[in-house]
Amino acid sequence: MPSQPLRVAVVCSSNQNRSMEAHNILSKRGFDVRSFGTGSHVKLPGPSPDKPNVYDFKTTYEQMYNDLVRKDKELYTQNGILHMLDRNKRIKAKPERFQLCKDKFDLVITCEERVYDQVLEDLSSREQETLQPVHVINVDIQDNHEEATLGAFLICELCQCIQHTDDMENEIDELLQEFEDKSNRPFLHTVCFY
Repeated sequence: MPSQPLRVAVVCSSNQNRSMEAHNILSKRGFDVRSFGTGSHVKLPGPSPDKPNVYDFKTTYEQMYNDLVRKDKELYTQNGILHMLDRNKRIKAKPERFQLCKDKFDLVITCEERVYDQVLEDLSSREQETLQPVHVINVDIQDNHEEATLGAFLICELCQCIQHTDDMENEIDELLQEFEDKSNRPFLHTVCFY
């Protein structure tokens, strides 16, 4: 078992729902975790599917919360967005883009295949310096509150199992196969190097 906790990054598109729910649960379980988005902007549901609320990654969760209260407090309370933003602002001040972070992680877990591809593209475009491996794993999670919670517990369980392996590099493929069978979800896995 590794002597230090795994350094984990959880990544979705906007660093709002799926990655933040996993960030919340993993941090409560003692993991060294950060969360990110890969999109060019942060998007939250709006009054209709064709009218999302779009913010810059520099916008704080508090500012988003206040903006949505001003726009339509009842709508954003009913659809759970204000509750989600309230949780988010207790975890960190604002969303972060994965592409702007130069920290190194042992494990990067993405929540959809498009985000997985963006993370791999970013990591492969960086100059390799230390040749430290980073395992990038995708777990497809639908972008709704219920699935984000279920997905976060699955991600947490996966991280706990990886944390307790004697040899992560040699045991991870078998472990991921067990999780695929158990969860009935496909997992993608690639090793990159810093």
